[in-house]
Amino acid sequence: MSSTTGSIHRVKATLRDTKPPVWRRLEVPSDMSLAAFHEVLQTAFDWWNYHLHEFRNKLEVYGVPGAEDFGPEPQSDETQYTIATLLPKVKSTAVYTYDFGDDWQHDLVLEAIVEPEPEAAYPRCTAGKRRGPPEDCGGPWGFQEYLEAIADPAHPEHESMMEWRGPFDGAAFDAAEVNQRLAAQKVSANKAAARKAARKKTASKKAKA
Repeated sequence: MSSTTGSIHRVKATLRDTKPPVWRRLEVPSDMSLAAFHEVLQTAFDWWNYHLHEFRNKLEVYGVPGAEDFGPEPQSDETQYTIATLLPKVKSTAVYTYDFGDDWQHDLVLEAIVEPEPEAAYPRCTAGKRRGPPEDCGGPWGFQEYLEAIADPAHPEHESMMEWRGPFDGAAFDAAEVNQRLAAQKVSANKAAARKAARKKTASKKAKA
């Protein structure tokens, strides 16, 4: 039985300027924090969480307060806002940007708000196309050049690209594999939350002693 009791946001995330497009359809609890949704997107697109990020809709920018990078400092703490704040109604749109250097912009569209399925585990990925780009490959245009190089043994950069990352199947995508990683991520997050709660409880007892 699903442990989720509230509504579910069905979101399509498409990596802008990728051809053919790299995209994922994700279902997440509507009350999930944007900080947690960031982790879901990282897992879904196989990013490594090496760089800073932000969420942006027509009204606000959300991210990590005090983070310094090439972009403007986020205005709102992403731990204090939910995906329902970012995407309040069906057809709402927003942008998730990861790595302000390579500038990976993910276009987010809220396709539906639904009730959770009794036997489903959330968050989950229900569909998608193509493998996410390697980290630090130079953004969408660098990614395109990378794909061309590894696909052509005669390309002058073929050997160096193969040495850098090895074989890469850009067409590969497996929703079940993404969901396995999401499940492992959820277990890890729950354990971290339990440890944090235990430390807080211990500290409280010491303060009262």
